[in-house]
Amino acid sequence: MAVLAVAAWARRGDARLQAVDVLVLIDRLDDLVHNAKAVPLSDQVRIDREEIFGLLDQMRATIPEEVKQARWIVKERQEMLGEAKREADRLLAAARDQAGREASHTEIVMIAERQAQDIVDEARRTAWETKLEMDDRADGILATLDTNLDRFLSAVRRGRRGLHERSLDTVGSGIGPIDGVSDDLG
Repeated sequence: MAVLAVAAWARRGDARLQAVDVLVLIDRLDDLVHNAKAVPLSDQVRIDREEIFGLLDQMRATIPEEVKQARWIVKERQEMLGEAKREADRLLAAARDQAGREASHTEIVMIAERQAQDIVDEARRTAWETKLEMDDRADGILATLDTNLDRFLSAVRRGRRGLHERSLDTVGSGIGPIDGVSDDLG
């Protein structure tokens, strides 16, 4: 008879019944069928309709609530998964951006280092070429100076010889040697 009272509450939509677990109600229904009295001389059993209807009403009242809860749980799970995916995508994009910046920075540094080395190599080559050119120019100037000095020295020697020869001519004509002029001209 307790089942009849439960069925009556269920028909009225009592909130306390909606909290009953569907599996508990299925177990009650199973017990009701298994404990039903057999009809003599047949395979059939006698079950109180009101009890069956009461349990079915309770199931109807409970199932929608559980379905709502299941839907809510699925929705919450999907929202959590969506948020986790968005966060993972954001982190992945940030990591890709950072990797791109670092790769770009590394590449820029490598290019700058190569360019700096090229500039240093070019400066050394230019310095070496300039040194060789300056050495050649200095050698040319010194060669010209050597040639000119030889000419000047030859001219000086000729001039001194000419002076000496005049002095000798003068001495030979009766005038004595000029003081300070030596006889050893190179």
